Amino acid sequence: MRTPLLAAPPGAGESVDPAAFRSAMAALAAPVTVVTCYDELGAPRGMTVSAACSLSLDPPLFLVCLDRRAGSHDALVTAPYFCVHVLGPGDEDLAMRFAGPAEHRFSGAPLLPEPAVAPALAAGLRLTCERYAVRDGGDHSILIGRVTGVDAADGARGGLVWHQRGFTS
Repeated sequence: MRTPLLAAPPGAGESVDPAAFRSAMAALAAPVTVVTCYDELGAPRGMTVSAACSLSLDPPLFLVCLDRRAGSHDALVTAPYFCVHVLGPGDEDLAMRFAGPAEHRFSGAPLLPEPAVAPALAAGLRLTCERYAVRDGGDHSILIGRVTGVDAADGARGGLVWHQRGFTS
């Protein structure tokens, strides 16, 4: 037997107030990550991202949502490889550095010395990813990476979250 279609609830199809939506989303705790890559000229690029999560175990996929207005957006969505650094308690300054002006992000940042497919910070749990797909997400791009490596810097396991417009763990 077919289930009858339900009538649309009152207000269906209307847009929610952006400020109300943003305020509601502040109640949702999100991991704090820094995503890095090399741009087409080989320069390091990166930004702080709080919309990130695992997507699949087989194949191992991870996704990050990148604001289309961000200066590193284009480099990240076109780079063949990128690195996601899942930050932990004590990495708040690093998160703020990569959320600030682009020219200061890598200056003095704790980078690992070995060459890698993407700049590797000596902080947090690192996921090295090969670009798998890029999807439209409104004012964001959804960057999906196939995880090719997992490494914990100094035993770090992540745990820094953004909640109610501030850092916590």
